[in-house]
Amino acid sequence: MTGTSVAPRLLFDDVTVGESLPVLEYEVTATTVVLGALATRDWRPMHHDKDFAVVRNGTRDIFLNTPNQAAWFERYITDWTGPLGRLGRIKFRMLGSVFPGDTMIFRGTVESVSTDEDGCGWVELALELSVGVETATTASARVALPVSADDNPWSRVGENWKP
Repeated sequence: MTGTSVAPRLLFDDVTVGESLPVLEYEVTATTVVLGALATRDWRPMHHDKDFAVVRNGTRDIFLNTPNQAAWFERYITDWTGPLGRLGRIKFRMLGSVFPGDTMIFRGTVESVSTDEDGCGWVELALELSVGVETATTASARVALPVSADDNPWSRVGENWKP
């Protein structure tokens, strides 16, 4: 069929320790910030009211909230894994703010690969969100990948899912 695309399907055996994930760059706009705050039901004015953010908080503009940044990391990971990659856990530390006009640059590296006692394939990632030369956020994530063409981490439930 023409005009269709198939999402990548990354398998566990395709991943090696030290591998770099493709870089993702995204130009942040005020809409990016506001829609992220709305989607997470964060009505605090520093995420949608520039005057409040600048005058009251002393920042240069409105800025991305925490759940919005988490969602961007999740997107970055699943863009790499394809639809069968299943996030087990993510931990991140915000070191700076992300404002409209900034370009977010996401980078990642595979830190380790392992399978658990149930045969689930796990990949540990070291991740970074930078703006220019400054690191805005660091993160680590654990993501499950299919170990074979007929495996699907999303089908693991109960005792078979140990993130």
